[in-house]
Amino acid sequence: MTETTTGGTARPPELRIASGFFQDLRADLITDAFAYRPLPPVRVTGRLARWIPGGNRPEAGYFPHFVVVLLALLTLFSGMTISEGVSHSLSLLLALMAAAPVLMTLVRPVGAFWVMLAVTLPPAVVQSSGMNWPWVPSTFVAHLSVVTIVAMRSRPRVAAWLWLVTVLTGTVLPVMIGRDVELAPMAFLTAVSLLAVTVRNTRKQARQEVTALQEVTVVERDRRTLLEERTTIARELHDVVAHHMSVVAIQAEAAPYRVKNPPPELEAAFATIRENAVAALTELRRVLGVVRSADYEAPEAPQPTLASLDGLLANVREAGLQVDKTVTGAVRELPPGVELSAYRIIQEALSNTLRHAPGSAAAVEVSYVLGGLGIRVVNEAATGDVRPSPGAGHGITGMRERVAMLEGEMTAGETAAGGYEVAVFIPVAVRPQRTAEEEPA
Repeated sequence: MTETTTGGTARPPELRIASGFFQDLRADLITDAFAYRPLPPVRVTGRLARWIPGGNRPEAGYFPHFVVVLLALLTLFSGMTISEGVSHSLSLLLALMAAAPVLMTLVRPVGAFWVMLAVTLPPAVVQSSGMNWPWVPSTFVAHLSVVTIVAMRSRPRVAAWLWLVTVLTGTVLPVMIGRDVELAPMAFLTAVSLLAVTVRNTRKQARQEVTALQEVTVVERDRRTLLEERTTIARELHDVVAHHMSVVAIQAEAAPYRVKNPPPELEAAFATIRENAVAALTELRRVLGVVRSADYEAPEAPQPTLASLDGLLANVREAGLQVDKTVTGAVRELPPGVELSAYRIIQEALSNTLRHAPGSAAAVEVSYVLGGLGIRVVNEAATGDVRPSPGAGHGITGMRERVAMLEGEMTAGETAAGGYEVAVFIPVAVRPQRTAEEEPA
């Protein structure tokens, strides 16, 4: 069965397979074969880094370069004794020719492989006998080193091409010259070396993909947590905003009846205020319906405030956490959003203490200052045999969202004693005091 293309002739499957075969070979070993690709220094991490002094770690990153130079010297020494009747200068020249492709792998790895194939013939012609011909000892070591280094610096598929070209070279070259060849040792050793390198490259690629996937997962999890926290805050603030809008609507409706013979313009203005308040309240309910999940149930009780803090601390003490509360400054009524957010921040900080520092003690400080409200929750280090509960620390994200919504400031981190401290400041505008004449009737 064949396939046809629009405006073209039928292409047999064999031709398509062969075409794809040569396209892959050209992409891996021919296209930009001599492109400049310097070997970068490796990162010294993990267990090896602990055995290397900090000042020498940058130099330790060039260990692969040292290995390549060492292999080039090994190739050079193995080529100094080629055969009888060959001068020392010719032996040195041929050995340098074999060692050059090994060094070339540092900058042009794929090109070094083709150069290695080219320099295989001259030593083979000079030394017409011996094992593993056409590879003499120097080219044998150099070829094995080059294919291994090139495979390590390329994707896993390239290793198959290197082995195939090596076998074809060892088969075709002796036929052209007209003598027997000992191909098995080179074919076997290159196969073992390239197989080991392929396994290493595959594991490295899989590890990189897993690491990238984990990083994406962490980012998506943080983003999802942030959205969930913002949704929770929106739900909780719904009651607060709805209450204020309801008060505005009721007062706007009742205001004309508090004035004797109000002018029509005043009645129309209050009617407009009431209509806008009712419309805003309706839109607010619609927004809440968008962010409400399918299993969300509206709370029956009103949202908590700082006046409910003693009940929260009592529940925490029953759970086994020793908590002390300190209140400084003149206690006053704050905006409902600030009261709710302050309560939730303290609640989350104490919950984190229960999870991550079991057996410790905590202190809660609430400071009423002129420009706003200060909150500080600090706990000691975990004590006893109870293991802390693992967690991703998403509670801190929720605290920061609440503080950012109120244009406040927050710091969170470990203390010098091994505990944890959360400090928050929420600015609150000072309300002007109403006089007796300004109080509503």
